[in-house]
Amino acid sequence: MAERKKLLLRLDPEVYDAVARWAGDDLRSVNAQIEYALRMALSAAGRSPRPRRRPAEKPGPGRDSSQDEEGGRP
Repeated sequence: MAERKKLLLRLDPEVYDAVARWAGDDLRSVNAQIEYALRMALSAAGRSPRPRRRPAEKPGPGRDSSQDEEGGRP
């Protein structure tokens, strides 16, 4: 997994308190709640981040890509 970016964020104390209450209601940390709110805003603006790409699966030991699904030879 890629390392997460660190960010210093200055908030009005009343905004922080409101986010902290919202986070508590949703059983999230304040950090997770801010990320959730940002993702909702990005989605609403049509700017959702691209899905993360998973690395291609490698054939297991004793298998190569020329074998069929049952593991036999073609």
